[in-house]
Amino acid sequence: MRKFKLQVQTTVDGYMAGPNGEMDWMTFPWTADINNYIGALDEPVDCIMLGRKLAEGFIPAWAAGPPGEDQAAIDKMNKTTKVVISNSLTESPWDNAVVAGGDLTKVVNDLKAKPGGDIIAYGGGTLVRDLIAKELLDEIHLFVNPNAIGAGMPVFANVGAQQKLRLVNAQPFECGITALHYEPKRS
Repeated sequence: MRKFKLQVQTTVDGYMAGPNGEMDWMTFPWTADINNYIGALDEPVDCIMLGRKLAEGFIPAWAAGPPGEDQAAIDKMNKTTKVVISNSLTESPWDNAVVAGGDLTKVVNDLKAKPGGDIIAYGGGTLVRDLIAKELLDEIHLFVNPNAIGAGMPVFANVGAQQKLRLVNAQPFECGITALHYEPKRS
């Protein structure tokens, strides 16, 4: 069965965005060591899951070829199939993307049951919180930026019951970001 991973940028105080969606706390430029780490994380991925709001900026930005990104990363992002989670869209306005709505657990389980490589979710906020709360992830990769913002959109909101995680790896990078790789402890 395919692995379902979450990759999310976060502040040291656990926010993935500021109170108004701000992302100005993210650390750039990245160094070669973090780019290599993310390249290895993304290598087995052949499906990207996004929330609708994130998809509206993410997909067009990669299609335009973001400045500073190498062509291999741009090609990987554009060629990888995307599943946009939305209950308001009925069809995809983007190339190489499909819209899925309804029961998130069923959508994820159906995707995981299909043949293929790993699936990765990048967000947005509602999707991340729902994936965590419903315990649908096999791996959680937090990229902790060396900034605290005091308020905003928490990564772990509305989790319901306590969720136990096992730290698989912690990797600091030259740019100041630290990757924390967790797996859920399930009984």
